[in-house]
Amino acid sequence: MKTRDKIILASLELFNRSGERNVTTNHIAAHMGISPGNLYYHFRNKSEIVYEIFRGYRQQVEVTLQLNPEVPFTVQEKLRLLETVFDGLWEFRFFHRDLEFLLDADERLRRDYREFTHGCLSKMEQILLALQHAGIFLPHEDSERQAMALNTWLIVTNWMSFLKTAHAGEGEEAITRQQLRQGIYQVLTLELPYVSSAYHDEIERLRKSYRFEVSLQSAC
Repeated sequence: MKTRDKIILASLELFNRSGERNVTTNHIAAHMGISPGNLYYHFRNKSEIVYEIFRGYRQQVEVTLQLNPEVPFTVQEKLRLLETVFDGLWEFRFFHRDLEFLLDADERLRRDYREFTHGCLSKMEQILLALQHAGIFLPHEDSERQAMALNTWLIVTNWMSFLKTAHAGEGEEAITRQQLRQGIYQVLTLELPYVSSAYHDEIERLRKSYRFEVSLQSAC
């Protein structure tokens, strides 16, 4: 693996563990056992590292949300998609945990994230349309499908932030992968009133399987 790629992976590990604001380029270099000068040869500053991590995250999400028009969309495919999205959130969890700060600190990142958001909303509406064509999702009008895409995006992108506030003061590692995956339960709950009767029981059974077993106390 090239040194540049190793820097990205090491930075992601440290950002996830300690929070991006608590990690410096010197921390990253020391963690890797290289000189700061070697790191600066590949990245001028920490913002460039964050931006490269975002590019990797963006590519992963866009691939995940890309539908194959030749393959009928099913409940299991929707579930696989949700799991992949939330697994990606866990892999890049520092990003949404510190999103507002990161966007304020980098104009290029803020611009590209806005473009990324619009693209994801469009793809999510296409997914809901595929569910509608399959007879699984039955909105009353197009505006409800558009609203559902937006509300789903809000849950996905803010769930990590919610968990952070729910566990404020308990450290970055207080949030678990299992808690993050409860976001799938929230998405399925949001969609349940629009599920056709033929699929309602199946979705309800799957929805309950994602409810986190340990209470989030008063936060939930």
